[in-house]
Amino acid sequence: MGAVRIPFFQVDAFTRKPFAGNPAAVCLLPKDGLAERLLQQIAAENNLSETAFLLRQGSQGRTLRYQLRWFTPTTEVDLCGHATLASAHVLFTQVDPQAETVEFLTRSGLLRVQRQGEQLMMDFPAQPIQPWPEAMERVSAALGVVPLELYQGGMGLAVLASARQVQQLQPNLAEVKALAGSGLIVTASAEDIEELDFVSRVFAPQLGIPEDPVTGSAHCLLIPYWAERLGKVELRARQVSARGGELFCRALGSRVEIAGYAVLVIAGEVLLDQFLKASSNG
Repeated sequence: MGAVRIPFFQVDAFTRKPFAGNPAAVCLLPKDGLAERLLQQIAAENNLSETAFLLRQGSQGRTLRYQLRWFTPTTEVDLCGHATLASAHVLFTQVDPQAETVEFLTRSGLLRVQRQGEQLMMDFPAQPIQPWPEAMERVSAALGVVPLELYQGGMGLAVLASARQVQQLQPNLAEVKALAGSGLIVTASAEDIEELDFVSRVFAPQLGIPEDPVTGSAHCLLIPYWAERLGKVELRARQVSARGGELFCRALGSRVEIAGYAVLVIAGEVLLDQFLKASSNG
């Protein structure tokens, strides 16, 4: 069997500098794609919070169209913001520098990403939330602090009293993993921090991600919440994980816009024949 290789890129998303933000792997698939089992094996090998797989569907003018799938080391997910941003960055810088828009066909529908100066702007569906009072005791035990408010929208959303409280949090991840949903978002107003509206952290041990450095999809819940709470359409957010990341947000009713920067840090190839041999050998 000859060498089978696919282009591989690692991009730090939601940051202007390398080694910050949230790293995502981006793989450009051959025209016939790959088996789902193999996609999961590659994602596990990468061991990043997300690996994005892109399959070209065509283009029209300066608009590219790709199928996009996201995998954590353990499972496929319905939506991932930072790996979408990373994917668009790869396409705009490494595949077609003349392109202005990319349309991604995903499990969450059609997602568009556009150039916006040096930033890339993503158009995502807003995620509704509902009060989650029945989980207050369990969430409080998991966090070691009682939230001011608690909601559920696929992920839990716990509102704390201050940004400092969010930054200093040391949750019990085993108890977070036992909660319903795909993870827990913790957030607070950033009224005391210049140029910021709110901060957050995201814990998703249910998906094999103890703490996600910067989570675009979580802002599908956060943006509508804080837009209503603060009476603002445009919001600036920071995810205060160890790596940290900044997001420029806009509330548009049933949709949200999430813009950010991205930096390419690694480029290479996946030697696919090695995976194929390993798969055939069980």
